[in-house]
Amino acid sequence: MTGLAITAQPITAADFAPFGDLLDSSGDFRLINEGACRRYHDLAQLDMAGGAAGVSIFNAQPRILPYEFTLVERHPLGSQCFMPMTQNPFLVIVAPDDGGRPGHPRAFITAPGQGVNFHRGTWHGVLTPLHAPGLFAVIDRIMGPQDTDPNLEEFHYAAGVTVTA
Repeated sequence: MTGLAITAQPITAADFAPFGDLLDSSGDFRLINEGACRRYHDLAQLDMAGGAAGVSIFNAQPRILPYEFTLVERHPLGSQCFMPMTQNPFLVIVAPDDGGRPGHPRAFITAPGQGVNFHRGTWHGVLTPLHAPGLFAVIDRIMGPQDTDPNLEEFHYAAGVTVTA
């Protein structure tokens, strides 16, 4: 059963700022490697409460629009950074916190080559590539062997939320 319908908008740094950092190769850069490489420096605010940052590769199944979801999640102990390993856009779903529950969701579509870093505690949808392959480098808090603090909270909507283009 479908409930709410939202329209995905092109992502901008200003619109996404309440939820995290937009990562792309625009703006100021530093030339490195004898001038053969542009370094777009320090683009994400990585925030790990204890634990350690880890780098993983995710291979997610592509989805198509309209897309219906019922699940959002958040990570209270660490930010989560998604960098596509292709030049394909992907869907980004976020929601503000509303007293410990997700508020009204929003949806964005990245431009090719853009990534996102969700701030710690930000409600967000699952990784949602729109094209195959859905390969992403992910930087987030990795639980150590002695770590007992959960870094995942999930929320299931009673009715599906549909995202259109």
